[in-house]
Amino acid sequence: MRKAKTAHQMGFNIERLPKELQGQFRALYDINGNGSPEYYLAPNDIYCGDARDLLQLVEPNSIALSVWSPPYFVGKEYEAHLTFDDWQKLLATVIQSHFPIIKPGGFLVINIADILVFKDPAMPRIQAEVMHRKRSSVTKEDVLGAMAEHPEYNRNQLAALLGCSEQTVDRRLNGNNIRGGKYEAQTRVKVVGGLVEQWALDAGFYTYDRRIWVKDAAWENSRWHSLSYRAVDEFEYLYFFWKPGITKYDRTRLLPNEWEAWGSRGVWRFPSVRANNDHEAKFPVALPLRVIRLLTDVDDTVLDCFMGSGTTAVAAIREGRKYIGIELEKKYASLARHNIAAEKNQLCLLTLKS
Repeated sequence: MRKAKTAHQMGFNIERLPKELQGQFRALYDINGNGSPEYYLAPNDIYCGDARDLLQLVEPNSIALSVWSPPYFVGKEYEAHLTFDDWQKLLATVIQSHFPIIKPGGFLVINIADILVFKDPAMPRIQAEVMHRKRSSVTKEDVLGAMAEHPEYNRNQLAALLGCSEQTVDRRLNGNNIRGGKYEAQTRVKVVGGLVEQWALDAGFYTYDRRIWVKDAAWENSRWHSLSYRAVDEFEYLYFFWKPGITKYDRTRLLPNEWEAWGSRGVWRFPSVRANNDHEAKFPVALPLRVIRLLTDVDDTVLDCFMGSGTTAVAAIREGRKYIGIELEKKYASLARHNIAAEKNQLCLLTLKS
C-alpha cells in the first residue's frame, strides 16, 4: 500500500478542458481526501479479490494503461456462476470503476471475442437438416408417398417399408430435428462490440481505436465447423478507450520497422496459446506487450484487473513498466506470482550473462 496524493500533487489543469467536462473532472481531480482511502494499492504486486472492490483502492489518475481480457461468457469454469445479466453488470461496473484511476490522456484496452455464445431459454428452437450427416436417403416425399399407398400403416410400419428408423419418419414429416436436443436451451449469438462501447461511453471514456487480433486457423472438429453456416472465430478484438486529457504521441517507442509491421496496422497476427494446461483462457504475451509498448513509457503503471496467469505483468516487466494485478481466484493469483517470479529470474540471468 502507499499513501494517497493530495490535490495539488495531481498537477492537472481542469480549466483547460471543455466546459462540459470540467464539472465531471473536478470530482476526480480536486480531491480533498473525503471518502478516499488512506492508502492505495502499491504497484508491482498481485492482489487477490474482486475487481469491483479492489479497483476502488487504486490511486486516482495513476494508471497509464489498463489492458485486460474479461470473462467472455462462453461457459468457462471461472464464469460458470454468471448469468448473462450478471456478466453485463460485472463488465459495466469494472469499466465504470476505471474512469477515476486512468491518467488524463491514458487508455483502457479490452481484449474480447467479437461475439458471445451462450444458452438462452428464450431463443426459438433451431430446426436443422444437416444434409452431409444424413444417415438415411429417405425424403419427406418418400414418406408421403408410402402413406398414400398404405394409409393404414403406422410409423413403425412405414419405417419398416422404407428401410429407415421410426425417428427418421417423424423427422421427415414434422421437421423436428432440433439442434442440441428437443429439451435443451438453444445457443444464442450476440455481437459484443456495441455493449462494450456503450459501457465505456457511460463511464466517461471515448472510443479511440480498435485492433483485430488474428489467431490460429480453426480446429477441424469445432462444433460450428460442421453443424451450421456460422463462421469459426479466428480473431478477437482489442477495443481502445481514451480518457480525456493530454496524450503523448511518441513514435520512438517502436522501431521504424515495428511501426510499419504492426504499430500502425489495424490487424495483428500472432498465434494463440496452445497449451492452456494451467489456465483455460490465457492470451499470448505478444498481445499486452504490443499495447504496452505502443501506449506507455518506461516506469508507467499498467493494470490488469483480470490477471489470470500473469501475462500482462510479465509483459510489463519485460518493457520496464510497473504493474498492478487483480485476480479473483486464489489459484490463479498464485500462478501469476509464480510466472512473474520466473520472468524476473530469467531477466536476472540475462543481465548477468551480458
